[in-house]
Amino acid sequence: MNPRAQYQSAFDAFAAAASKTPNAPFLIAPASAELPYARDGFRIGYGDFKKEIDRLIAAYTAAGYGRGVRVALLLENRPVFFAHWLALNAIGVSIVPINPDLRPDELSFQLELSRAELLVAVPDLLGAAKAGAGRTRVIDTESQIPACQGDVVAQDAVLDGECALLFTSGSTGKPKGCMLSNHYFLRMTEWYAGQGGVAEVHQGIEINLTPLPMFHMNALGCSAVGMMTLGGAVVPLDRFHANRWWQSVADSGATIVHCLGVIPAILLQLPASEAERKHSVRFAFAPGVDVRHRAQFEERFGIPIVDAWAMTETGGAACTTTSREPPGFGARCIGRPHDSMEFRLVDNAGNDVPQGTPGELLVRSRGADARAGFFSGYLNDQTATEEAWDGGWFHTGDYVSAGADGLLYFYDRKKSIVRRSGENIAVLEVESVLQRSPSVQATAVTPVPDELRGEEVFAFVVKAETAQGDDANLAEELIVACAEALAYHKLPAYVAFVDSLPLSATKKLARGEIKVLAARAVETGAAIDLRHLKAQLRKQTKGHARA
Repeated sequence: MNPRAQYQSAFDAFAAAASKTPNAPFLIAPASAELPYARDGFRIGYGDFKKEIDRLIAAYTAAGYGRGVRVALLLENRPVFFAHWLALNAIGVSIVPINPDLRPDELSFQLELSRAELLVAVPDLLGAAKAGAGRTRVIDTESQIPACQGDVVAQDAVLDGECALLFTSGSTGKPKGCMLSNHYFLRMTEWYAGQGGVAEVHQGIEINLTPLPMFHMNALGCSAVGMMTLGGAVVPLDRFHANRWWQSVADSGATIVHCLGVIPAILLQLPASEAERKHSVRFAFAPGVDVRHRAQFEERFGIPIVDAWAMTETGGAACTTTSREPPGFGARCIGRPHDSMEFRLVDNAGNDVPQGTPGELLVRSRGADARAGFFSGYLNDQTATEEAWDGGWFHTGDYVSAGADGLLYFYDRKKSIVRRSGENIAVLEVESVLQRSPSVQATAVTPVPDELRGEEVFAFVVKAETAQGDDANLAEELIVACAEALAYHKLPAYVAFVDSLPLSATKKLARGEIKVLAARAVETGAAIDLRHLKAQLRKQTKGHARA
């Protein structure tokens, strides 16, 4: 099946399924999921949901919305998110899905960059929406849709038209807005549904359970649009809850589960239960699982894990999967490149590296158009877009090695980011917030390994002469202050005070040395562990945080 040949948009795929199987379930949540907004759960069919979407299409159309404007959605993973998204997609409006954990300054930045015409929020997040909305108009889901004031091109969806603007952290300190077309999402589902092997999927029977947020391409592309093209159902959990995971999986009838490397690690710590073997799951799509956890997970729960690699920028145009590989593939294996992509592994001079030697992964689409199926560019940043495509190849910033078996193995990242529980965190963004404190003379943020979350945020701090108090109290004060400007997952989990920071010959931060020193500080107990405080701050935020 080639969704790009059949449909112009995600809505087209949904509408086709609604016409063919109106009584089939589209959205499912069992009562055991204990969703705070739907304690009894729900089971919504394609046909009934299409009626609600049609109502919203009429309302948005009457208000003058269409292709050329964007609408931000602060609707979490609730059914109302899918209703507004698909209604807007049907008339060509691009959505900006908002992370509910964003602080007002972070939200303001995303709305300002996207120039969102409107922000639609669920009632209990309306206050948070207004706090960071700036000039963007805000309504809740019970309000009448105000008249569009933007420049509308047409009220229809086209294949190359923008479907969503998703934010991804880069090395500039501020998130970049990735413009993603309908073509992008349909090509992603084409790849996802065509993985084969243990990830073989079937028309009309799949139930995809995900705790991942719809402001990420994994959930929005693979789980949501993927199920629409297959006529399957989505189980959109609010987040990962370890103590009710297996009951939710079993009660929903899930045939596929999506998660990140942190989730299998947590599930393996739970005592054995009857529910953990009552599931109908055929595979777990779970990139980044530690090889030790993978083997234990597969043996204990009877579910093969599929690892993969992709980026928000690459989508399904350049990605890898382990779905066809025999069990027991090696540590940090990200699988085999898809046939539709070309790739190179290069050193810092741009020369191809020998087999087995790590090099930066460069990718492009096979064929005449190297950018086909990729993101359409970084919003309002043509310079960064062209730098990423230097020489006709997309530069991923990931160091990867190629094995003699044709498989690729992840090695490290070139970009200054922390990859925590699937979230990309720009170290420069955290550094800039820490630097606001009068107690900080200089700082350097870096990732450190974390058993559960893959990586955690670590901050070296050089104290200003005016800094007062002991180190432990000062560290806590800094993190609490940071929480005013940063979502909880970006907060440093460790702080170490030092007299100076390692610098390179060009007087820039020696990032490699800093990363090694940070790992050593954690191992030896030389850093102040603030994970308990980070957890407390998470509970104090309104958003539903992930693990």
